[in-house]
Amino acid sequence: MSRNRTERLVNLVICLLSTRRFLTAAQIAATVPGYEHDPGDPKEHEAFQRKFERDKAELRELGVPLETGTASVFDAEPGYRIAHREYALPDIPLEPDEAAAVGIAARLWQHAGLAAAASSGLAKLRAAGVDVDPQATLGLEPMMTVDPAFAPLTAAARDRREVGFDYRVPDRDAPSRRRLQPWGVVCWRGRWYVVGHDLDRGATRCFRLSRVVGPVRVIGQPGGFEPPAGVDLISHVARWSGPVERTGRATVLAAPGRAAGLRRWAVRTEPASDGDLLTLPYADPDYLARQLVGYGPDVRVLDPPELRDAVIQRLKEIAARHEELVVAGGAR
Repeated sequence: MSRNRTERLVNLVICLLSTRRFLTAAQIAATVPGYEHDPGDPKEHEAFQRKFERDKAELRELGVPLETGTASVFDAEPGYRIAHREYALPDIPLEPDEAAAVGIAARLWQHAGLAAAASSGLAKLRAAGVDVDPQATLGLEPMMTVDPAFAPLTAAARDRREVGFDYRVPDRDAPSRRRLQPWGVVCWRGRWYVVGHDLDRGATRCFRLSRVVGPVRVIGQPGGFEPPAGVDLISHVARWSGPVERTGRATVLAAPGRAAGLRRWAVRTEPASDGDLLTLPYADPDYLARQLVGYGPDVRVLDPPELRDAVIQRLKEIAARHEELVVAGGAR
């Protein structure tokens, strides 16, 4: 789902939750950003109706209790609203450590350049009466980083602006110049991708953000293109990247009773004197290393060397990042 459509759906939900009476399609079009059109223009009005029908179907598939009805018997056109009694969340009791974990998750997403989403989520939890601690650290703050191309590409997709960038592929020495109409940015199997229309190839293409070299240049005007209706970005990335072949096998030592997630992942578990030996299938050592680092001292990599080196490198990056934060904090 494109970011524009996601924002439109969120605005639609907010609009329908803000009133207890039924709103007609015309009233919704005049209220919700993303539905702007000239009702007197048959083509524009038809395009709005198609868009609105898709969005209603999407909300219902997501479990949003969208009701259809009229405010009185004199109303000729049906209206829409969301049933508060069915949409309201139950009480969300959190223990202090769970509330702290929510705070850490928000800080993680803020580091990833998604501060607005984190703030919105925390606001909703606070509104539900949940005591959230955004300053909690639990000893070690997890780090999540995104590629430098993330922010400019998401902004260009939101504003529907063409971009240009240099892109490096493994089998070529020098990067090539690409021009793209970005439809959206998605995460797939631990990596970020941008999907859109490649202007030079004249076809849909996916680009891994970690292979974008240098700055992303905005070369088009806002609203310069319209993404295909109902485009499934994840499906495009999945077809482009192909199936994951987990041909590698890693051996890690898990502390007794710890690393439950890895134990479910393991294809073989053997008892050892100081824990359990887990055999894990994997395709990408860097991706597996990122997962293992999250378990801290509860897991130690024994084999293969490439995975052990990847874990060590990841830990060095985290240590360096924390050192920068400490220095920056002391300088204030």
